[in-house]
Amino acid sequence: MRYNARGGDGETGGLRCLFVDLFEYQARDLLASHGVPVLPGGVAETPEEAEAIAREIAQPVVVKAQVKVGGRGKAGGVKLADNPEDARARAQDILGLDIKGHITHRVMVAQASDIAEEYYFSYLLDRSNRTFLAMASVAGGMDIEEVAATRPDELAKVPIDATVGVDEAKATEIVDAANFPAEVRDQVIAIAVQLWEVFSKEDATLVEVNPLAKAPDGTVLALDAKVTLDGNAEFRQPEHAALEDAASADPLEAAAKEKDLNYVKLEGEVGIIGNGAGLVMSTLDVVAYAGEEFGGVKPANFLDIGGGASAEVMGNGLHIILSDPAVKSVFVNVFGGITSCDAVANGIVSALQHLGDEATKPLVVRLDGNNVEEGRRILAEANHPLVTVVDTMDGAARRAAELAAA
Repeated sequence: MRYNARGGDGETGGLRCLFVDLFEYQARDLLASHGVPVLPGGVAETPEEAEAIAREIAQPVVVKAQVKVGGRGKAGGVKLADNPEDARARAQDILGLDIKGHITHRVMVAQASDIAEEYYFSYLLDRSNRTFLAMASVAGGMDIEEVAATRPDELAKVPIDATVGVDEAKATEIVDAANFPAEVRDQVIAIAVQLWEVFSKEDATLVEVNPLAKAPDGTVLALDAKVTLDGNAEFRQPEHAALEDAASADPLEAAAKEKDLNYVKLEGEVGIIGNGAGLVMSTLDVVAYAGEEFGGVKPANFLDIGGGASAEVMGNGLHIILSDPAVKSVFVNVFGGITSCDAVANGIVSALQHLGDEATKPLVVRLDGNNVEEGRRILAEANHPLVTVVDTMDGAARRAAELAAA
């Protein structure tokens, strides 16, 4: 997933927020470059390349689809291979496979390992508490949200002071809080320090290893990893540009990019339009929270229109969002600043007129800030059948989630 947003105060500005999720093989290589123990492997785009990689490492191997979506195993995207010829055949099976709308263009071929125990370890940016957070559990290999919900005592959460970071003492605190077994304690402490090095030196917002596995011989290895990089630090990390995967970009994201829109496709039902990266991020949170009441409705996208909420910009944004068949309702959340609410309201009305029959899904609009009363008057006078105006952000989020679930 990638966020590419400008502003943060409701207007276009210098902040550029860009998050890049890495493929598993990219995350594995990044971890290895910082000394984290991983198994030998490589990435292949053809069955022949998969066979060649398998010949270079010990067998058996595992062939894994490289797509940025969960459920690969159930979809047939993860297969064991006993020898190089088998690796070629398994790669042939997986390449081109459609996994939840993501076509597999690459496979990772890695040495397979028996697993004695599975653990979980991650560092992440905790936005709600404005800090970094370490999470660790001896219940790895499964959905960590399920562990947190059903067995919270098995998930340690330890805040990290950004000015101090994670040294051996802090790593020991995290590992002991999660009750790692004594026989792997020292190894996991060392890995915790190495993973923090990845998190901090690579300017990441997430470094997650699941499972962090104990092999039968007692060695602890990072068998699967997720890494998200923060593009706000791209001036420090020019080499990260090579990690972006333009070829497999979502078609809606590609169409939005052509319109110079800051859009990211998500897996939900409520389309989101806002002005300012911070406001849009907050909107995602309140919609997700409100959606819990209506069967788990979630945001369908991130779209920051910045300060220029003109009819053209609003029309382009609505066109992209309404092109997503998953979208059931749209939440337009705007705080008027330099661009006042009456200009935003006129933009919405003009955009709907321009879209005509293309506009078929309900819009919930929340306006606040500069000239808000005039903006609300304009929308009320237009009396468009698809538009509902709600005064508060929480109330609008709830209404949008309710409409999406209807």
